[in-house]
Amino acid sequence: MTGLHIDVRGQGPDLVLLHGWAMHSGVFAALADALAPRFTLHLVDLPGHGHSRDSTVPLALEPVVEALVERLSRATWVGWSLGGLFAQHAAATRPHKVEGLTMLCASPRFVRGDDWPLGMSPEIFRGFALGLRSDYRATLDRFIALEAFGSDAARSEMRMLRDEVFSRGEPAAHVLADGLGLLEGSDLRASLPSLTMPTLWLAGRRDRLVDPRAMQAAAAQVPRADVTVVEHAGHAPFLTHVDEVAAALSRFGDTVAAHGT
Repeated sequence: MTGLHIDVRGQGPDLVLLHGWAMHSGVFAALADALAPRFTLHLVDLPGHGHSRDSTVPLALEPVVEALVERLSRATWVGWSLGGLFAQHAAATRPHKVEGLTMLCASPRFVRGDDWPLGMSPEIFRGFALGLRSDYRATLDRFIALEAFGSDAARSEMRMLRDEVFSRGEPAAHVLADGLGLLEGSDLRASLPSLTMPTLWLAGRRDRLVDPRAMQAAAAQVPRADVTVVEHAGHAPFLTHVDEVAAALSRFGDTVAAHGT
């Protein structure tokens, strides 16, 4: 089985960064520059994305987490958007490998339901899935626009995301469909009370994909949870508010270190 590409840089405690749908770890470039003096960063390209485009690991929670924990030491995991599902699954199923969990604009359930009113409409995900078949690039562009919408720096955020999405080649269309299926179908809320490690829920106040209130509702079910909301940020605060996100992760690193002593 062809594995996953992981870039390693920096020095200090181990920190795993998992990107969102259609992207790759290069989207964290500015954040990685800010964090490398403090942490040893493990920048993962998920299956079918970036330098893991030819990976034979299925884009599903258990296979991806299994492939990662086989290669990674005990670490704090940071998952942005779709990446948050993998990070939370790792924390719930391999707590001995996850000493801290950061959900970065990520939720245990992305789609609205009768008992989860703050999620996105399932029709939005189905629309993107249909669009992938008819107009691949236009569908990605619509998703990027939704990611940037609401941010004070929406135009520059859209430009950065557009530049990044194809910078390591086009993500495989079938993998993008698998990712949308994960976003639409996953519900990890049942595992929240069992997360005994420190957790950080890092939201963008103006995020239109993951409502900060949904993240706060999830955090309320976790024994050790801190919530930080970046004002004026949308779905990708690590692009528009790098220093604030880096500072929040550094503070959380102190919390994780204290918990481990």
